[in-house]
Amino acid sequence: MAREEQAGSVPGGLHLLLARADDRQPLLPSGLPEETAREAPKPEKLPVRAEVPSMEAPDANPNDLPAQRWGVVAPEGEEGEALLRALAPLMEHRERQQGAPVRVYRVPANMDAKQAVAWRREVYQHEAVPQEERPRYLLLLGDLHQVSMELQHVLAHGAFVGRLHVATPSGEPDLAGYRAYAEKVLASEGRTEPDEAAEVLLYCADDGTRATALGRWLLVEPCARQVEERWKRRHPALRLRVWREERVAREELLHGGGAARSGVMLTVSHGLGKPRQGWSSLEQQRAQQGALSLTSGEVLTAEELRDTPFLPDGMWFCLACFGAATPPRSAFHAWLTLLAREGGQKDRSREVLESLPREGERPFLAALPQAALANPRGPLAVIGHSDLAWAYSFTAAGASTRSRASRIAGALEVMVNGSRAGVALDALMRAYREVNDGLMAEYQERQDARLEGRPDPVDPVEHAARWMERNDLRGYVLLGDPAARLCLRSAGL
Repeated sequence: MAREEQAGSVPGGLHLLLARADDRQPLLPSGLPEETAREAPKPEKLPVRAEVPSMEAPDANPNDLPAQRWGVVAPEGEEGEALLRALAPLMEHRERQQGAPVRVYRVPANMDAKQAVAWRREVYQHEAVPQEERPRYLLLLGDLHQVSMELQHVLAHGAFVGRLHVATPSGEPDLAGYRAYAEKVLASEGRTEPDEAAEVLLYCADDGTRATALGRWLLVEPCARQVEERWKRRHPALRLRVWREERVAREELLHGGGAARSGVMLTVSHGLGKPRQGWSSLEQQRAQQGALSLTSGEVLTAEELRDTPFLPDGMWFCLACFGAATPPRSAFHAWLTLLAREGGQKDRSREVLESLPREGERPFLAALPQAALANPRGPLAVIGHSDLAWAYSFTAAGASTRSRASRIAGALEVMVNGSRAGVALDALMRAYREVNDGLMAEYQERQDARLEGRPDPVDPVEHAARWMERNDLRGYVLLGDPAARLCLRSAGL
């Protein structure tokens, strides 16, 4: 069957990559009708156009660390000081590389979006700091209750931002994990024999659901074609592995990832959410939420990646609900609340709503990427989702069976070319800013039409799809040092 027919056989709609932790069953096996997004509320407007990037050193090579500079954002207090001490070897390394002191910022806990915007304006962009000394690469330290996700989102517009946190099962900082990550980056960048080219690994958990079917035909397969038809022309030594078997066992996936050299991996799967009877404890939720449900019925959790070689010195793009983090509040919470109140067909949204964080619950980074980053034989960086992950990041708004794989493929290609991880995330964030600008322009058009007594000029279905697309793209974050890069000969390390 042709690729177009395969993709077209998956009905349109809103498809979610979330499964229950106990039985691995998807929460929305058939998705939701696209028209349900018409009732979505307008996103919160941040002050002073905070989502417009303010480029630092715009005429400099983004990979040039002495020109772009590198800094650290740590929590206030003794806990933040302990994290800085654990990361000292990496900070000293970056200081030598850029030929200038590493600027360290300390921030209060639980900053909301408006506080984050104010901090960026009044501290990070303070006029007393010359632009050439303001670090564009920023590594945030700590979990989400220490350095907020809102601050990470705000800083990502104009800076290359990553986050590092490793926790014990009880949620306390694991300083040994921080040190292990720092040592891994130093060892990778100290290698005297760089690899000739990257290895690209593509995996989709084809579990029979519509969400992963879209992931296969509209993301993984287009990425594979791009590698074969374009990337290999520039990098003849580049290797490609695509898992096309119907059922790939966890052991096989771990073996393939462990054997990769300078690997760049894309995985598409359901992330685990709340079991039917709820989580037995906070420790269980932190350990399992965002873990990956594989095709074979197995689960890839932090336990498997704590010591097992997996993408050593590589980069991982992990597409799954809560694959990177569980936020303090989902961007989809208000919309799903409205759907759940209506009941009927839309009542399918109720269980998804119950999987979202509740008011007052502590947000947290997923255990899976934490374990991978702390593993000395694990990846240098992970790009993942910090909210519900839908298919909109790789499908066209209003046409969910048309591919927009170039967004994610573009981020992968940046890594393959030897650029730093923060530059790869920024390639994806450009797509977010474009969609966000279009959405806000439509809100303005609607408001102008109401004031002037004209009919609504905006197609409601396309507008709803753009709202979903905007929030889906916004959820991607980088975990790990944004200045990390593959050790490749072409990167000039």
